[in-house]
Amino acid sequence: MINDYLHFAVSNILHRKLRSWLTVLGIIIGVAAIIALISVSQGLKGSIEEQFSTFGADRILISAQGFQGPGSASKGLTEKDVDTIKKLSEFKYVSPSVFTTAEVEYSNEVKFTSVQGLPAEDYTEAFKDVGLEIEEGRMIRPGEKKVALIGHRVSNVMFDKKIRLRSKIDINGEEFTVIGILKEIGNAQDDNSINIPIDAYRDAFNEPDHVDIIIAQAKEGIDISELQEKVERELKKARDDENYQVLTAEQIAQQINNILGVVQVVLIGIAAISLVVGGIGIMNSMYTSVLERTKEIGIMKSIGAQNKNILTIFLMESGLLGLFGGTFGVGIGIGIGQIVTIAAKQAGYGFLKVPVSPGIIAFGLAFAFIVGMVSGALPAIKASQLNPVDALRHE
Repeated sequence: MINDYLHFAVSNILHRKLRSWLTVLGIIIGVAAIIALISVSQGLKGSIEEQFSTFGADRILISAQGFQGPGSASKGLTEKDVDTIKKLSEFKYVSPSVFTTAEVEYSNEVKFTSVQGLPAEDYTEAFKDVGLEIEEGRMIRPGEKKVALIGHRVSNVMFDKKIRLRSKIDINGEEFTVIGILKEIGNAQDDNSINIPIDAYRDAFNEPDHVDIIIAQAKEGIDISELQEKVERELKKARDDENYQVLTAEQIAQQINNILGVVQVVLIGIAAISLVVGGIGIMNSMYTSVLERTKEIGIMKSIGAQNKNILTIFLMESGLLGLFGGTFGVGIGIGIGQIVTIAAKQAGYGFLKVPVSPGIIAFGLAFAFIVGMVSGALPAIKASQLNPVDALRHE
């Protein structure tokens, strides 16, 4: 019996190919957009979790909150805050960091890129946190000032002429010698960055006491939540404001995922409009089909077809239209996801990989089929309730 229903439905769809294509166009666009958005957002979430897993669950990050509203003053972190945190015996190490986007000149060519300053003795641990390794050259040594470690893309891509070891580059008008080139890790932020000693950074940018963030690693066995609260208490006692935030790596990842979740819901909601349009298209097409096949329905009823048989035929047809559009939509959506992966890699964000999940494929197909059936429900009910005598008289 199911085979008969399928035969009727497929025959009717193929009998009016152009109308069928135009009918499912909205479904194709809607499903493709939803599949692409879900896949990309899952890839982003997975990449963020992977990045923070290398950062370590035993790290705490302290930063200034910035401007709080009219009439408030924004006071950043200073070396005094670093000293306050270093006094806590629960930490294995405490490292201040400063960073900005700066003008960099090499071989008469000027570019703007990220410049970061850390204490020389902290670079080894900081690079270990994010998976950075030296490809050529060596690490910055304590006491050195006008030296720089450059990212892979800074060396090989950013300038027309490749930057090599012992090359001279100007950062904000100050000359630095390149002593190391980092391996590419697929993260544009790190691959396009320049790392210099924190004292040299402060001289170059005239920020003698400024600190952007403080990263602190807890000793083994320390409860990170309790230590977070202790850091907040100590900073509150040492400062005359509360213009700072203390976050664990897990909290930072959660905040980013929450933002991505909201963006995902909004974008999927917009994409769903195409599905609604597609559903209306299926409904309109099925109503037209019922009118065109009124006499055919009358003949089927006169030879014994029941209301439920007519209802099933038309529901199957509308469901298959949705499934047909969903199949193409899923394929296009997956293709868009893979294009995003390739484009991200070319742009230096190789860590972003958009997954092809069987669950997403099944969801896309099932959702499209259901949209098709729901859209065709009213026309199917109308067809099933036609009086066979009136249907046979229809011209």
